[in-house]
Amino acid sequence: MTLYIDPPTWPGHGHLWSHLVSDVSFDELRLFADGLGVPRRAFERDHYDLPSHRYADAVRAGALEVSSREVVRLLHASGLRRPKHRGPAGPVSR
Repeated sequence: MTLYIDPPTWPGHGHLWSHLVSDVSFDELRLFADGLGVPRRAFERDHYDLPSHRYADAVRAGALEVSSREVVRLLHASGLRRPKHRGPAGPVSR
C-alpha cells in the first residue's frame, strides 16, 4: 500500500491543507484515511484534504511526501483523477 501526500500549502478555513491520494484505488485511500481517523467528509472527489497538523501523522503512517504537481500526475496516471464536473465518487458514503 502506497499513499502520497503533498505539502500543506493550500489555504482554506484558516488552515493550510495537504492532499492525500492513492495511485491504486479509492478503497486503499479510504482504508488508510480510516486508520488515521480522518473523517469521510474530508474526501473530495479523488483525495482527502488533511490539515497541516495531521501531515506528520500521515507521513509516520507511511504516506510518501511528494510535490503537489506529483500528486496530480499520480492521479492522472492511475486513472483516479476526478474533475469537478464528474461529481462525487469514492468513499463519500458510510
